[in-house]
Amino acid sequence: MELRTAPRVCSLPGNAAFWGWNRVRSRRNRAGFRLDSEFGGDRRRRCSPVTGGPVRCSSGAEEPPRPAAARVIYGVAPAMGHNQESHPESHFRVPAIVTALEKMELTPKVRSDGIVELPTVKPASVDDLLHVHTRAYVLGLEKAMDKASDKGIIYIEGSGPTYATATTFQESLVAAGVGMALVDSVVDASSITQNPPTAFALIRPPGHHAIPKGPMGFCVFGNIAIAARYAQRVHGLKRIFIIDFDVHHGNGTNDAFYDDPDIFFLSTHQDGSYPGTGKIDEIGVADGEGTTLNLPLPGGSGDIAMRTVFDEVIAPCAQRFNPDIILVSAGYDAHVLDPLASLQFTTGTYYALASNIKQLAKELCGGRCVFFLEGGYNLQSLSYSVADSFRAFLGEPSLASKFDDPMILYEEPLAKVKQAIQRVKQLHSL
Repeated sequence: MELRTAPRVCSLPGNAAFWGWNRVRSRRNRAGFRLDSEFGGDRRRRCSPVTGGPVRCSSGAEEPPRPAAARVIYGVAPAMGHNQESHPESHFRVPAIVTALEKMELTPKVRSDGIVELPTVKPASVDDLLHVHTRAYVLGLEKAMDKASDKGIIYIEGSGPTYATATTFQESLVAAGVGMALVDSVVDASSITQNPPTAFALIRPPGHHAIPKGPMGFCVFGNIAIAARYAQRVHGLKRIFIIDFDVHHGNGTNDAFYDDPDIFFLSTHQDGSYPGTGKIDEIGVADGEGTTLNLPLPGGSGDIAMRTVFDEVIAPCAQRFNPDIILVSAGYDAHVLDPLASLQFTTGTYYALASNIKQLAKELCGGRCVFFLEGGYNLQSLSYSVADSFRAFLGEPSLASKFDDPMILYEEPLAKVKQAIQRVKQLHSL
């Protein structure tokens, strides 16, 4: 792992920045989305100091959570100290989502009967990480925190875009810990009800680019990969189905399970986008041949393309694999407003994906399903789309028509999409 020092920037330590959420909410982000809430009340969040013990991140006064009775359970790990000025993967992302959930009354404070937030989270341990990442990388990053503390921001991916601050290692453990805790909650609930809550890890840094030997593409540790191994190891859920609909290929998750027959990794992503991996003929090796499916979509693909992909590729693959749990790398950077790619997903697309995946989990694996936040860099489209995903989990109508502007969409390259779908169906005998 190569480390490079960046100029020091004015960045508050993690906990101090976390306490300052409400001071941010009166500002406008670069997309013009106002972060203040229309609803009154005390919206401050309380988070324990960043230590090796449990981290408390919950809204004001709350009743004891009842995950089994809920429709949605989520955990929050905003990594407020992991931030670089003007970087797209910033500490504004998760607070923007939480503010939107509050504004749209999709939090336990208003919906205590249907929505639960994890009140405490135990960070992942180094041993948890070592089921996915090499010891040299994990311990090397932990040691690098001293240098980050002295120098400000360091780059941990050589010439790549992934940075670290003094709090990055511990906050990344918390992010992975949220994912593991949500697996616990969903599995426990599924043992006492046929309709367990759908879970969402609102966490950063994201994880699906992080390879076993190091960080990559804004990602530090492979949150979803760590959770998959945890589900197998702790809960005995042998067969894991991972859906990755981020606009960029989840190369880290791909690599972690490329030879594993018990973990099916399915990625849809923009053809030719970063990091250049995820070709259609990359289907796994050895015992894992056939349990990796990569479907690059041509630029301009949108709602019609993705709905077709779900019906003709995602659902048949999941049904044939018959998983014990479904995990989702939920990247919202395929949205037409996102600045880092050129697909044309809309808020409505993400609602449909969330609704269909939830139904798929109900049919195949007792409703066990956990979403993990990956990309999404326009704060408006990110927060609205996550909020509409929550509505899908609740079984409520979409409000996408209030957010989406069909006038900015253009004709999808459906002939090319059809060709890609037919090719992947042939490769995988669908």
